[in-house]
Amino acid sequence: MSGKNGKQDNYIKQGTILAAASLVVRIIGMLYRFPMSNIIGEEGNGLYSVAFEIYDIMLIISSYSLPLAISKIISAKSSKKEYKGILRTFRCAFTFAFIAGAIAGLVLFFGAPLFEKTLAGGKYTGLALPLRVLAPTVFLVALMGALRGLYQGKGTMMPTAVSQVIEQIVNAGVSIYAAYALVKAHETAADVAGWGAAGGTMGTLFGALFGFVTLGLIYFLFRPVIVTQAKRDRHKRIESQGEIYKLIILTSVPIILSQTVYQISGIIDYSIFGGIQSSRGFSDVAIKTATGLYSTKYRLLISVPIAIATAMSSSILPSVASSFAINDEESMNRKISLGIKFNMLIAFPCFAGLAVLAKPVLMILYPSQDYVTGGYLLAIGSIAVVFYAVSNISGAVLQGIDRMRLPVIHSAIALVVHVIVVFLLLKFTSLGIISLVIGNVIFPVIVSILNIRSIMLYTSYRQEYIRTFGVPLISSFIMAAITLGLYKLIYALFPHNTIVVIFVIPVAVVVYFAMYFILRGATKEEVYEFPMGVRIVRLASRFGVM
Repeated sequence: MSGKNGKQDNYIKQGTILAAASLVVRIIGMLYRFPMSNIIGEEGNGLYSVAFEIYDIMLIISSYSLPLAISKIISAKSSKKEYKGILRTFRCAFTFAFIAGAIAGLVLFFGAPLFEKTLAGGKYTGLALPLRVLAPTVFLVALMGALRGLYQGKGTMMPTAVSQVIEQIVNAGVSIYAAYALVKAHETAADVAGWGAAGGTMGTLFGALFGFVTLGLIYFLFRPVIVTQAKRDRHKRIESQGEIYKLIILTSVPIILSQTVYQISGIIDYSIFGGIQSSRGFSDVAIKTATGLYSTKYRLLISVPIAIATAMSSSILPSVASSFAINDEESMNRKISLGIKFNMLIAFPCFAGLAVLAKPVLMILYPSQDYVTGGYLLAIGSIAVVFYAVSNISGAVLQGIDRMRLPVIHSAIALVVHVIVVFLLLKFTSLGIISLVIGNVIFPVIVSILNIRSIMLYTSYRQEYIRTFGVPLISSFIMAAITLGLYKLIYALFPHNTIVVIFVIPVAVVVYFAMYFILRGATKEEVYEFPMGVRIVRLASRFGVM
């Protein structure tokens, strides 16, 4: 195997490691949210969700961009063997993270009452409690961002993957316990929902603490290697600290703006929804209950497959940046193609599966809550999975080729359209919370179209549509039809929802991949580069579908 292919293999391998970890993290997150959501109730879930929208904005402003920005800078330097520059970049990045995280944490802590008072006209009573618990978490996540950026830029996703899993395990345990304890202690209080939400956010704080300790230990174990490489570096000139800080800021700001625009869409959605529904006579409890339904029954479920795309984006950015830095256009185009194709391979069946099994899955996860409305929301909005997958990875590609401003511009355009549509639907229709679902789909659709257009404009890459999008789509439709028919047939004979769902999901997986290979969605050479590619080719060949 050539060196070029070897690099490609590493990109796919590392992306898969992070994707697998992200999937585990999302599954754990989904599983612990079920008992926690039942403990704190729909109203508590509404406050929890709104608190995290604000928390996420503070993360984006202070630190979310750091792993991507730092990994991009370090990967480019690594391809040129500028090891002194790598070490100095990391030191500057860590200092930057410390200051930015501290400022953001203080703003969130002391500004929590103001957020509670002003958001949706003060309709989210008790919001300050979970926000103050989340405040120190912002600082810890910022420090983790610098460390993860170093590892990802050096081409290894394992430290990030391990720390994420540890972080989520601690998060799950503490969140359930703290939510139960605080609800129990304040069950007669008027702001019991706020205390429940605060208990849920405590897990995030302790998870971040354990994640940071894990990353710190890994750094001290491997720091001698990094220092030795820097000492052997014979490059005479390296950037000054001022130049590096400038580079970090210039690289981070577009990523920050792009992510902030998306996150702001959630805050705007909740604000518009709260304001308009309140003017129509809906109570504060009804508003918080509806937003809780939207966040837990819809957004939480689609976040699981989206996590895979996000992980692959984190892997492809430094990889594309490395190829771009040395003008290896062939390698870059191949990485883009395989990255998009792998994401579509996963995203389309996830969309179709969620669409047809939305209600049965929610019946299992939320048996005591409104799984009927939740299932309807999920079925309508599941297509967003595909477009978020495309928008995430295409945005990372644009950042990797130094077109940093374009994802920001595209997200801003999408936000304007998104807000207009959501406002009009809420104002002039009776769709209610469904309006937010429709808006959630429109946003990534617009970003995806604009991103792909720009990639084809500024690179020699040409998007192949039939095998990348058409085959997974057709295979998913066939899978969905068979899965739905099989579910209804078996349930009519054996009305035990959980058992039937557990039975039909493996069947759906087999049907999808069989159709995918029969329709020649990927060549043998491409499949070899997928996770467990050799085994997949052997199995597909044995059954005559490749």
